[in-house]
Amino acid sequence: MITVNPINRCSWVTKDQIYIDYHDKEWGVPIYEDNKIFEFLILEGAQAGLNWLTILKKRENYRKAYDYFNPQLIANYNEEKKNELLFNAGIVRNKLKIESSIKNAKYFIEVQKEYGTFNKYIWSFVDNKAIQQNFDLIGEFPTKNEISDEISKDLKKRGFKFVGSTIIYAFMQAIGMVNDHVSSCFRHKELSK
Repeated sequence: MITVNPINRCSWVTKDQIYIDYHDKEWGVPIYEDNKIFEFLILEGAQAGLNWLTILKKRENYRKAYDYFNPQLIANYNEEKKNELLFNAGIVRNKLKIESSIKNAKYFIEVQKEYGTFNKYIWSFVDNKAIQQNFDLIGEFPTKNEISDEISKDLKKRGFKFVGSTIIYAFMQAIGMVNDHVSSCFRHKELSK
């Protein structure tokens, strides 16, 4: 008789393959490429008030609708493009979120000009090193912390929208600034190296 050891994952992962793939391959992996960082900034803002699985299922639609998250292109979206996004059933059709994503692209470019890359700016908040958490249960993890508060405050000062501390903490988790896999999850150890 062959026994198969089940893989230990964080308890928030459902049986949905898109969630499993996201957890196993992306969540918590440090990202340093600006367009990818911008993608998560937009997606986390779009997720506000919604379920992350909803956004993951719409992610490919977002990539196509938003020119693969190229901030240079998005910053120049006109009224026609805004209306196209508002009628695109493949994304979250929220006027405020759509308008903020376009404005955020402009502010993102301003940060790039100031720091050379957005990556240098955002990772400076954690001294360019991912925070390694060591919790046993998902319920032990914070939904925000002092760093997300600081980033949120700075982004808001720069004009960004949909960047509250809770959204920014989820963004930090997504781009690997913090390793919030539970200690029993197979990814925790892999990302702690």
